[in-house]
Amino acid sequence: MITNPTPQRALRGHLPTRPTPRAATTGEHHAALAAHLTPRDRWLARMCFEHRVFTTHQIVHLTYPSLRAANHRLRELYLWRVLDRFQPFLSCGTAPMHYVLDIAGATALAHEDGLPPKALGYRHEAAIGLAHSLRLAHTIGVNGFFATLVATSRQPHATGQLTAWWSETRCARHFGDLVRPDAYGRWHEADRELEFFLEFDFGTEALSVLASKLTGYHQLATTTGITTPVLVWLPTTRREATARQALAQAHSHLDHPDLVPVATSSADLPRTEPTNTPATSRWLPLPDPAPRRPGRLRLADLAHRWPTTATPHTTPASTPRHGTEPATTLAPPSPLPPPQPAYRITP
Repeated sequence: MITNPTPQRALRGHLPTRPTPRAATTGEHHAALAAHLTPRDRWLARMCFEHRVFTTHQIVHLTYPSLRAANHRLRELYLWRVLDRFQPFLSCGTAPMHYVLDIAGATALAHEDGLPPKALGYRHEAAIGLAHSLRLAHTIGVNGFFATLVATSRQPHATGQLTAWWSETRCARHFGDLVRPDAYGRWHEADRELEFFLEFDFGTEALSVLASKLTGYHQLATTTGITTPVLVWLPTTRREATARQALAQAHSHLDHPDLVPVATSSADLPRTEPTNTPATSRWLPLPDPAPRRPGRLRLADLAHRWPTTATPHTTPASTPRHGTEPATTLAPPSPLPPPQPAYRITP
């Protein structure tokens, strides 16, 4: 009888292990990380702290040249506990891997900004607990909207650039007493610059609730004296048509409707340009344009449509006009990754 006394598990190599949560915060671990973390790694950790969660494909849009390169580096960041990951359940197909900030990454960010780690308010249980949150799909949708704009900005001959991106949490910290937008952004293209709030509609709330939010934006514009457009992204053109009726009615009842410019778009619009991104001709302002005027506008063209919303050139590109950050929190990261060093092989 032929036997094989060597167990199968002994023929495999040892799987790399991650440090324990306590070991991930030690000086020894961070001394080792100092030799491995690149500026792009630190930027990605900061983006995960700001925006909570990204899928693998969104991270490719944000900073990596290919899915293979992203997977290779993300695996290392996972093993070092800079990032953690989970894969949500799908009844059909397989969900992409979702990445959140881990303990070592949060500790490194705090030390980088000269803050005690506890000052960040980071909790690993809350970060990884997003896997069970009912708002996970909504957060992924909002981040996908902006990740696409970042990918557009990174193209070799890009004409536009995303220069600011605030998360829902940061927006709530600044405007939560009046309104809670899903995100804030700033798009610069040619000589046009547009600040905007994003309302990402997932089709789960009543349209009357969506329309009632314009009152809060009106109060914000009246209080700050800053006119900031509201962009409403909807899942289908059918829901967009119904939403525009509710939005138009609520908009007409504002004391000063010009203080709250509104434009809508939907995810299933037919493609009219080679690239199908939020920067293309897909935005329809309120009220409905006159018959002789063009219908859907590019994102940059909205700044021309609403000239009173132009951003002063004295404002730093990464700092919105609405306020500044307290010294005990991390500053919002740049939406674009740091430039990668050019390596040259010497003979």
